[in-house]
Amino acid sequence: MSVSIAIPVYNEEKTIAEVVSLVKNLDLGTEKEIIVVDDGSKDRSYEKIKNIKGIKIIRHRENMGKGAAIKTAIRNSSGDIFIVQDADLELAPKQIQKVIQPILDKKAEVVYGSRNLYEKDKTRSPLFWIGGHLITIATNLLYGTKLTDEPCGYKAFRTSILRDIKIKNNGFDWEPEITAKIAKKGIRIHEVAVVSNSRTMKEGKKLRRRDGIKALVTLIKYRFKK
Repeated sequence: MSVSIAIPVYNEEKTIAEVVSLVKNLDLGTEKEIIVVDDGSKDRSYEKIKNIKGIKIIRHRENMGKGAAIKTAIRNSSGDIFIVQDADLELAPKQIQKVIQPILDKKAEVVYGSRNLYEKDKTRSPLFWIGGHLITIATNLLYGTKLTDEPCGYKAFRTSILRDIKIKNNGFDWEPEITAKIAKKGIRIHEVAVVSNSRTMKEGKKLRRRDGIKALVTLIKYRFKK
């Protein structure tokens, strides 16, 4: 099974080259393609990656949101498995193997990373920790799932599943949307423990409280809407 690794980028000039290098050097034991979508970065992110060989580079002329970047990556992917790798190094690329392995082993069709299954995860701020737990609890109550960390950035899918789902949201709320639609299809979401090294907003973290509110609204919305 081949793997498409999508790296959405927006203003990550400090880390994007290292992330791409680490992903390129991964030996997953199967064919892989790397799809980097620069979502209208205003810094030098695109300059850092535009000459890197062996990857697909797609550039949005203006910032459209993480969900829009993911949709672009899906349209341009050819792998049997699709996984998202964020460009900020909060989640180390060496964990990709762990996340996709249940799909490679045909034990799962969708796999999410979970920072909460890793007992030593102490890097998140209390605000983001509480917000993540509230979103996870809401997901489980609304959709009957048993997730421990719905907002985690590591999400891997059989690509065929993604192609059967129309993602409408262009921002961070693409994640609760895809979770809701997968759960409504009766597809079990498998989780594996991952380690994170969370940034603060001063260090460049882009999530804000309003994104948590949007996530909750999205979960409620798609409970009753296709």
